Amino acid sequence: MKHKPVVAALLLFAPLTACGSAQAGDSSTVTVTVGYQSKTINTVTAGTLLRSLGYFEKQLNSLHDGHTYKVDWQDYATGAPITAQMTAGKIDIGSMGDFPLLINAARGKQLGKPTRLVSVTGYNLRGGLNTIVTSPNSKLTSLGDLKGKKVSTSVGSAADGTLVRALQRAGIDPDKGIEKLNQQPAVGASALSAGSTDALSQFVAWPGLLAYQGKAKALYDGAELDLLTFHGVTAREDFAKQRPTVLEAFLKAQAEATDYLNAHPVGAAESVAKATGLPAEVVYLYNGAHGIATFDPAIKPQLVSALKQDVSVLKAAKLTGDVDVDSFVDDQYVKKALGSDYAARLATKPSASASEVWPKSASKTQSFKTPAELLAYVSAHKDGIRAAYVPDATTGTLWFADKAVWVADGDELLPFVAPETAQAYVSAHGGARVVTYAEALEQAS
Repeated sequence: MKHKPVVAALLLFAPLTACGSAQAGDSSTVTVTVGYQSKTINTVTAGTLLRSLGYFEKQLNSLHDGHTYKVDWQDYATGAPITAQMTAGKIDIGSMGDFPLLINAARGKQLGKPTRLVSVTGYNLRGGLNTIVTSPNSKLTSLGDLKGKKVSTSVGSAADGTLVRALQRAGIDPDKGIEKLNQQPAVGASALSAGSTDALSQFVAWPGLLAYQGKAKALYDGAELDLLTFHGVTAREDFAKQRPTVLEAFLKAQAEATDYLNAHPVGAAESVAKATGLPAEVVYLYNGAHGIATFDPAIKPQLVSALKQDVSVLKAAKLTGDVDVDSFVDDQYVKKALGSDYAARLATKPSASASEVWPKSASKTQSFKTPAELLAYVSAHKDGIRAAYVPDATTGTLWFADKAVWVADGDELLPFVAPETAQAYVSAHGGARVVTYAEALEQAS
């Protein structure tokens, strides 16, 4: 765990300093510990971006309640260790995906350290935040091809949930039909490159990163499930009750970071890239103006409904028992933090998908009405393009134009994330055919 020496030192000086938990009641200095996943960029408004902007610290400084506040940011690769630290009373606020959130709720209740879902970071209504990828030279072209193959994923993650559901729809037993490797995202990515696994099912931003680097190609777009997926913020119940103004300060800061991301998508992508080492082009794929993720702290009813549907998947995998989602969800703090603005945020919807080009040295992207128009622009400015993005013709999932599977249907050029959906379109439209990216560029020029 990062920052152990810092936390240990703070505890040594209690009661002068203490973690932002129950024992911090009359301390003059309070340390609030936030667990986040820097490279899980669907959580940046409660983690990476929020930290870089300093909005939480500013909100805390404005409380003027007799305390001096410090924030201990602790970075993790997945949600599981954040949950472990929260139930041990060492993390006050954490962010993670929908499946880990349910495990967080179950573990908290089991150990007598209940947690609550207090806000949302980013979501995708169809499930496009999770993708199954294969190696660039793989001959696998459909989910059915995974039968009997090795597939790496992080068990209990949203990406694992996508894998299980996708296999079930393809008629493959997710327990017996494949050899599942339970690996951290970075380990799974290395395994794919080394050829020790046939496919990788992972969450944002790993699939996009590997595709951008030329180390993977998409096999299955999670949006084909048409099942909402999201990431959210969870807080320890005892912390929330003892320090509600601190939690509200965090949620106000998260809303500010959300507004910054939406108003300055390129700047936000550059900031997250600098903090994480991820290419800004990959960050923008997910967090851009028309990116795969939509950021909004409001806890929308359809998100809660999706969370309830997820419980059965975790129960079947014996990762949790029943989870009382209604008691886990607690929107009182975010409602109070955002006041009259909350209703407006609750009503917002994702922006329509669009094709975008990020010109070199530009601080803004350029949008196009159709993928063909984007291709025409790219063809005329080949040396001036930093990145080009197109939405899947059926799911709307944004993908890199040069990594998409292209179909020519007469004069129309249609992009797809995965080969199986492209082939399905071709089979249903006489005369349509799969073409290379170079051929698509030539037809559009």
